[in-house]
Amino acid sequence: MRRSFAYLTLLLSWLGTTLSLAAAHAAEATGDPAVVLKTPGLVAFWTFSEEAGQPRKSIAPDGEYPLSEVNGPIARADGGPYSGYSMQLNGKQYLQLDYEKTGKLNISGPDAQVSMFAVVRIIDLNQSRTIAGMWSEGKGRDDDTGTRQYAMLMNMPTYGGPKQLVPHISSEGGVTRRADGSAFPWCADYAATKQQVPEEQWCTLAFTYDGQYIRAYINGTFEERELNRKKDRRDDRYFTQEGPDGKDRGMNPYYHGRGIFAYDPAKHAESKPGGGADFTVGARYAVGSFLREATKGKFGGLAVFDRALTDEQIAKLHKSANIDALNSSTK
Repeated sequence: MRRSFAYLTLLLSWLGTTLSLAAAHAAEATGDPAVVLKTPGLVAFWTFSEEAGQPRKSIAPDGEYPLSEVNGPIARADGGPYSGYSMQLNGKQYLQLDYEKTGKLNISGPDAQVSMFAVVRIIDLNQSRTIAGMWSEGKGRDDDTGTRQYAMLMNMPTYGGPKQLVPHISSEGGVTRRADGSAFPWCADYAATKQQVPEEQWCTLAFTYDGQYIRAYINGTFEERELNRKKDRRDDRYFTQEGPDGKDRGMNPYYHGRGIFAYDPAKHAESKPGGGADFTVGARYAVGSFLREATKGKFGGLAVFDRALTDEQIAKLHKSANIDALNSSTK
């Protein structure tokens, strides 16, 4: 009897140690968050270490920017670059920060710059089209009530971005307008990468906007992509003749050059009655719903900057995530 009790005690001790080691291993970060925190212009940086049911808070020094769960608790998964954990999105949930609380995330104005960096593992690009941003599109085609500002999106085939990374910038908030004021049915201002966004593997996605050009990066790399008018469905004069010096706007980089929309409650009370765009992660308001193109997959890190980062800085951010280790641990 004493031998059995001693054995049971030993077994429980071993099991407790094993579980403790497993938990410690699960929470072991593969990357280096200090690199992100030291990058100039950082506004917010989420590592998604919180358990389900808790707001996701920024660890950057200028504010917590707590992101609230929408449609129930969002699961926390083992494995992540900066905290050892990640957020598991199922395509029916997302995170949101009300427009009134966006603070320095509300990047806007004629001279505004912005960059965004994310470490993600995307599932099903046919549905999963939204990383994050301040981007409210309104009710659909030809609807000009949107309050778009900036967003990192994916898989937009309308103007040459099928399954590519397609970061957007809007100066109008609503639909894009040509130089003569005539309107497109949608916002058409986005860069598009050569490479498709990887599916079912960890990767880093990023973009920069320097007030003139939008540049898109996959796994820390910028690949130039020239405009192919027919293939990219950008044969409209807006794309081919209204770029710098009457030339085309390109694809990556893409010439925008008109600043970022700034919502004014007095000026836009009637034309944009829905108010300014919330900051959202994993979904955006499009075609009258937040869930039509909500994302499935894991988010291990997300950072927003109020300046255009350099190619070298984006490469350092990518390296800081150590996605090779992440992908090895998920095999």
